Amino acid sequence: MTALAYIGAALAEIAGCFAFWAWLRLDKSIWWLVPGVASLCLFAYLLTLVDAEHAGRTYAAYGGVYIGSALVWLWLAEGIKPDRWDTIGAVVCLLGAAIILWGPRSP
Repeated sequence: MTALAYIGAALAEIAGCFAFWAWLRLDKSIWWLVPGVASLCLFAYLLTLVDAEHAGRTYAAYGGVYIGSALVWLWLAEGIKPDRWDTIGAVVCLLGAAIILWGPRSP
């Protein structure tokens, strides 16, 4: 469930932020903001579904997932294939996210 919540949150956040990008940088209609804001609300909701004791840890671990998802967006939505440095960086971030979320904690 945690992985699905993170992936869904990342897609929702990227789509919502892209709606603002499209409006402000690509001269799209202001109506792009309606689904964009709804998508950002979905993003916030999905993060609450992550099974973690503290919000800060949830958000920190989410950062790694967001970076990987942003590179997938770069490739699929913008047509720019991530290079090896993008890939290596994303893997490092995902490892860091896993350590933050699932690392052993003392009571």
